[in-house]
Amino acid sequence: MQRILVAGATGSGKSTLARAVSTRLEIPYHEMDELYFAGPNWRENPQFTSRIREIAASPTWIFDSFGYPEVRDLLWERADTVVWLDYPRRVVMPRVLRRSLRRTVLRERLFNGNRETLTDWFTRDHPARTSWTQHGPRRAEIGARAGDARFAPLRTLRFTAPRAAAGWLRTLPGS
Repeated sequence: MQRILVAGATGSGKSTLARAVSTRLEIPYHEMDELYFAGPNWRENPQFTSRIREIAASPTWIFDSFGYPEVRDLLWERADTVVWLDYPRRVVMPRVLRRSLRRTVLRERLFNGNRETLTDWFTRDHPARTSWTQHGPRRAEIGARAGDARFAPLRTLRFTAPRAAAGWLRTLPGS
């Protein structure tokens, strides 16, 4: 495991697991949203694709995403492992709601100075709404990619419960 994608629904714990795997395996972790958003007001990074290409060309990396559409195939072609957090909505939704509520109330800074606001809760791209509406489609796409012959060399580790992912994490060096 040298080039790892941690994939799953919004709020499934991708970033948390990716950070932990990065620490244990001493592989550089890259937060996809931090690379995607260049600055305040959720401004997109015009260098996003070139930056991802640069990182993907390196021998070791971990991303907490199955990839934005413009870089998805590149990452899946370069990865050697996909860790799929395939948790049900009943697990993911409380997580994403708690996280967004905490971020909103505490005005936490994230991704280059951006913040979740109360107004954001009513937009179609708020994480809670995205998690709800994209849960099924994202699950289907990750499943299709995991079974796609183009990505056959990939090792796919699919976890359907947080306890299973935590158990696997404990088997890694540095645990």
